[in-house]
Amino acid sequence: MTKTIIHTDKAPQSVGPYSQGVSIRVDRLVFTAGQIAIDTKTGEIVQGGIEKQTLQVIENLRAVLEAAGTGLEHVVKNHRIPQTHGRFPENERDL
Repeated sequence: MTKTIIHTDKAPQSVGPYSQGVSIRVDRLVFTAGQIAIDTKTGEIVQGGIEKQTLQVIENLRAVLEAAGTGLEHVVKNHRIPQTHGRFPENERDL
C-alpha cells in the first residue's frame, strides 16, 4: 500500500492538522478533506448564496482531485454538510 499526501495551490490550504487529500494506491482510492467555498484567487468566501458557494466547493475539490491525478468523473461518494440544515431548499437538489 502506498500513501501519498495531496497538495495543490489551486484549492484552499488546510486550516487544521490535516492534508487536502490522501491517495491510497492499493485500490487506487483518493480520500479528500472537506472543502469550503474559498476562492483561492481572493482568499475570501464566495458571496452570492449557497449555489455559488457549492460550485466553488466543487471547483476546489476538482483541483485537489487533479493534483492526485484523477477527476470529478471518478467520484464515488460525496457528503455535503450545510451550515444550516433545512434553510436552503436548493441544498436538496443536484447542482
